[in-house]
Amino acid sequence: MNLAIFDLDNTLLDGDSDYNWGLFLIKEGLVDKKTHEDSNKKFYADYNLGKLDIYEFCEFQFQFFKNNSRQLTDELLNRYINEVTSTMITKKARQLVTKHKNNGDKLLIITATNSYITKPISKLLGINDLIGTDLEEANGEFTGKVKGIPSFKEGKIERLNIWLEKEKLSSKDFEKIYFYSDSQNDLPLLRIVSNPVAANPDEVLKEEAIKNKWPIINLK
Repeated sequence: MNLAIFDLDNTLLDGDSDYNWGLFLIKEGLVDKKTHEDSNKKFYADYNLGKLDIYEFCEFQFQFFKNNSRQLTDELLNRYINEVTSTMITKKARQLVTKHKNNGDKLLIITATNSYITKPISKLLGINDLIGTDLEEANGEFTGKVKGIPSFKEGKIERLNIWLEKEKLSSKDFEKIYFYSDSQNDLPLLRIVSNPVAANPDEVLKEEAIKNKWPIINLK
């Protein structure tokens, strides 16, 4: 059996679910347009440059969840999934997921985006297992803090190992481990799997893939 791991944003999705969540909140008039838009753009630029402070970003991104009831955020998330992210899943991404399913591979999404937003997207893709950055909860409401280790950069390796242990698996149980990603931020995990694949890669990842003779694919 093989393990097929997928990044989500700009890999299986044509766009970034975190960034578009911010745009959705702005469109709904639920956050200050100027303040939120400027911060959203800054963090997204930092991510693309490989210099994002994940804790600073989470403090910004999770503030809305802290300041609003779970009932409201659940309603908004349902609309966001149906109106926005459902249209971001590409045909090629679905075909790739289906290919691995038909091969009998175990499928997993690992994303830096919070698991609250991304779990429903994972379900749309037919992938049951997802590792995302988790939001801390107290009495059914979000606190605005990160729970555990953010699944970002080296954190993706840590979270993968925790997941494998929970599933009573080890990397040795798989003949091949694929990891599909678009981002230089995922180089730590890409470098340790048996089958790294650069999907819609940024320039840094593209150069690394060429140097290491990793496959480069386009899922858009």
